[in-house]
Amino acid sequence: MTGKTIENGTAADAYLAVMADRGVDYLFANAGTDFAPLIEALAKAEVNGGDYPKPVTVPHENVAVGMALGYYLATGKPQLVMVHVNVGTANAICGIMNAWRGNVPILFSAGRTPYSEEGGLLGQRSGEIHWPQEMRDQGSMLREFVKWDYELPNSQVMESAIDRAINISMSEPKGPVYLTLPREMLAEPLDSFTYQSPSRRRTPSAPYPDPRAIDEAAEMIARAENPVIITSSAGRDGGDVAKLAALAECFAIPVTQRKPRYMCLPTEHEMHLGYDPDSFIESADLVIVMECDVPWIPGKKAPKPDCKVIHIAVDPLFSAYPIRGFTSDLGVTGVLSGTLPMLTEALMSRHGAARDRIEARRRRLAETRASQRKKWSAILDKGRTQDPLHPAWITHCINQVKSTDTVLIKESPLTWEHLDLSLPGTFFSAGAAGGLGWGLGTALGVKMAQRDKLVICTVGDGAYMFGNPVPAHYVAKAENLPILTIVFNNQMWGAVKRNTREVYPGGYAARSNREPLTYFDTQLAFEKAVETAGGYGECVSNPAEMPRALERALDAIKGGNQALLNVICSGP
Repeated sequence: MTGKTIENGTAADAYLAVMADRGVDYLFANAGTDFAPLIEALAKAEVNGGDYPKPVTVPHENVAVGMALGYYLATGKPQLVMVHVNVGTANAICGIMNAWRGNVPILFSAGRTPYSEEGGLLGQRSGEIHWPQEMRDQGSMLREFVKWDYELPNSQVMESAIDRAINISMSEPKGPVYLTLPREMLAEPLDSFTYQSPSRRRTPSAPYPDPRAIDEAAEMIARAENPVIITSSAGRDGGDVAKLAALAECFAIPVTQRKPRYMCLPTEHEMHLGYDPDSFIESADLVIVMECDVPWIPGKKAPKPDCKVIHIAVDPLFSAYPIRGFTSDLGVTGVLSGTLPMLTEALMSRHGAARDRIEARRRRLAETRASQRKKWSAILDKGRTQDPLHPAWITHCINQVKSTDTVLIKESPLTWEHLDLSLPGTFFSAGAAGGLGWGLGTALGVKMAQRDKLVICTVGDGAYMFGNPVPAHYVAKAENLPILTIVFNNQMWGAVKRNTREVYPGGYAARSNREPLTYFDTQLAFEKAVETAGGYGECVSNPAEMPRALERALDAIKGGNQALLNVICSGP
């Protein structure tokens, strides 16, 4: 066992040193009065040297959480976010909810308002705001959306608390944790502080499936005539893509995604059957729900009564959801990285007996796939010259200029059907809880981790405004993160309009054709916002101009500047 020692420091010095030792690269921060000891510690480290997370000033908490989310998605390493006491926590909760539902680990922290009123304790209350800002239980604000929360009481338990935060955050199912830090504690002088390096508190291994459950699942699949895999989050671990491809190809099982969060299969894979699970559910005699919280909408479409259903996930019950009652004839608990190879191996022993059925299904699926792609092409052909621009045409134009390793962020009406994806980790749709505004920060976090790659952030006009664009553009400039942002500007809340019509298809709102509270009555020049940070902005309203506008934007990116295209497009 080896140790490292800090002499004549503070608890803030120790906090930063231990975080860096545990592999935390960045501190994405929106500072307040509670940060004084940390700011002093960072300034001291800059002069004296030593390892510490690089501080990144982020002028809005939503962007800071998004950056930590994106950095993790690109690297697999959880990062540190710190915000200002309860008010900063409140601003960040939307992003934390997305991380919680998306199983993304974030080391989320906040100061705690100084508690000592007098007595000369270093860090005690020193301003009027320190009385009205204090809460009885600051962690209660977001306790339902984190795996663990704790107020650090002193330096004696600091190393244990940091290791516990990392271990809990990174254990399956992964998710954010919350640590609050009183100013007096951070300012505490330390004559000597010694911590273990590397840590001897390792994150527990991931759950692997019961071999008996794997065998039962393999038997059900081998006997099925029309099995289908439905997923949304397969591909979170990039290594799972090849494993899912092997399983699907071996037994000719179509893979469909509902509201994809990651790229789970190359789009050219023969078993990639698109993004409409409902079109397969009615004819299926076996549905394999794989890392998918909502495989179907019961009031719209559901499997036949005699259709068998298998749920495979690290938490097949999605136990954090208050109610979720989907049919389940078999639940298999385990990470896909372990489950998929075991299931493929179990199926191989049954392959011979089912060969004729498999090959007949493969031929049927090839016809279905060809018909499906033909419909997608027809939608694109119709939308090529549409004014305002059709989302399919915008997507196609993006697809034409991106490379195989370009990373796409989707918080927009970008159409999956018109994208070609071949590499894991090149597509993210991380708003698992529906908290808008995550896209800009996530794109910046990905770019910070993968500076050599083109990162394209696609957002709707509403999502762009939720994303706190001026702070995001500031960070892109300050940290030299030239990303391309494409705003799908349809001047409406498309999801609100669509859902109103689903609930009241013949109602007053639908007949008005301009539903209240769903439209933006003023068209905003979003391209001007990026110019405040020296970026390149352009408004695109002519479909024929879209390819050339993308070329101009990419020229700006190559020159080291961020760029934004404000694309006037049609709504749902």
